[in-house]
Amino acid sequence: MADDAQRIDALEERIAYQDEAIETLNQTVTAQWAVIDALKREVAALGERLEDAVSGPAPVDRPPPHY
Repeated sequence: MADDAQRIDALEERIAYQDEAIETLNQTVTAQWAVIDALKREVAALGERLEDAVSGPAPVDRPPPHY
């Protein structure tokens, strides 16, 4: 009977550590998704700026002021 109690205690201890590890991993993944979402928005904004720059009128080549 004492052996069973020790095994149960060991299992409960392992579960407690695993619960803590899972919670830490969950927080890390949640933070990473927030960063990924921000990066996606930034990439989309940069893509729009690039598209606007490419589709806009070509810059006028003017001679330098010393001519």
